[in-house]
Amino acid sequence: MFLELGPGLITGASDDDPSGIATYSQAGARFGFGMLWVTLFSYPLMCVIQEISARIGRVTGRGIAANVRRHFPAPILYVMVALLLFANIFNLGADIGAMAAAAKLFLPGPFWAYVLALGGVSLVLQIALPYTKYVPYLKWLTLALFAYIATAIVVGQPKWAAIRATFWPSISLGGAYLTALIAVLGTTISPYLFFWQASEEAEDVGVKAEDHALKRAPEQAPAQFRRIRFDTYVGMALSNVVAFFIMLTAGVTLHTHGILTIDTADQAAKALEPLAGKFAFLLFASGIVGTGLLAVPVLAGSAAYALGETFGWTASLEKKPRQAVKFYLTITAATVIGLILNFVHLNPIKALFWSAVLNGVVAVPVMVLMMLLTAKRKVMGKFTLPAYLKVCGWIATAVMFAASLGMFLTLGR
Repeated sequence: MFLELGPGLITGASDDDPSGIATYSQAGARFGFGMLWVTLFSYPLMCVIQEISARIGRVTGRGIAANVRRHFPAPILYVMVALLLFANIFNLGADIGAMAAAAKLFLPGPFWAYVLALGGVSLVLQIALPYTKYVPYLKWLTLALFAYIATAIVVGQPKWAAIRATFWPSISLGGAYLTALIAVLGTTISPYLFFWQASEEAEDVGVKAEDHALKRAPEQAPAQFRRIRFDTYVGMALSNVVAFFIMLTAGVTLHTHGILTIDTADQAAKALEPLAGKFAFLLFASGIVGTGLLAVPVLAGSAAYALGETFGWTASLEKKPRQAVKFYLTITAATVIGLILNFVHLNPIKALFWSAVLNGVVAVPVMVLMMLLTAKRKVMGKFTLPAYLKVCGWIATAVMFAASLGMFLTLGR
């Protein structure tokens, strides 16, 4: 069963990167159980939009940027990719900083050393290992997410209060609540996840001799669509279950004890120690490092896929660096710039939170383009979206647009 999981599982797990962990922790600290409902509400939206992303890659054998390049004017493509690169690099820097700050909590040594070490390890692995050898490591890194489920179990929680808040939410229209809402949605439905999953499906088509783009091998479609749906729904379920438990843990510890604002990475983890014990603190902090090691390659890789597809470069993690020089230079540049951001007084938790907000805003135009792509027979052949995906995909896009608009309208209140 585990062997059948691939792009969907890795995409879902990388969704709970340090940016997500910080955002969920802040939401739990500020609003207690007040945002648990979002994990239930966002799950079908995540599943639908990621399944659509995967279908684009598997049907066409190309990633999202490559398809936009072929079917839309160049300025639209350049703006979309520029927004993605900006969001990804900012997110990369914040994730690496959060990983380093978390590592420093339970290991000796200066912050800068962990920034360089963790960023360097992620970069070397992407360059040194081909895709088929690297992906199994990413799949096993998804186990790091269980640290947050274990933390919630160690902490203990008022079950009925959490269940009631999940299924009978109390929603506010205040600026702070809406900002937190778009941040949670932004880290849940992030544009880099769309690009990564589509490109990994296309990558599989390129490296597996028995697999072909479904436009050219329509007989493979039923089995591939079943696999994509299973893979995606399991990956997104893991992502949202973990998000739920992070908010639950923060709500029952930090919020209950009056700690409503988290300003630094060490404060988020340290606050748990006197409230929930050293074991919960260690689980929480080590989980940040583990999920960061999973997410950083996805962030850098999705940026490189998007830029490579935009300019027609060879873009593949299966190729050796000398065979895809510009692609690997993009991965290197994105990671290095992310590292540098940590030496210009980047506040890890605040940067993580606002990177999630930025992702939520950038997601809207990307989702619109994806929905337009999947409606074109010239792109998808006979595999344009079935009605349920089409309707749900546009609903997901509308929800992200409404949340972004609401945040901007109330930000100054």
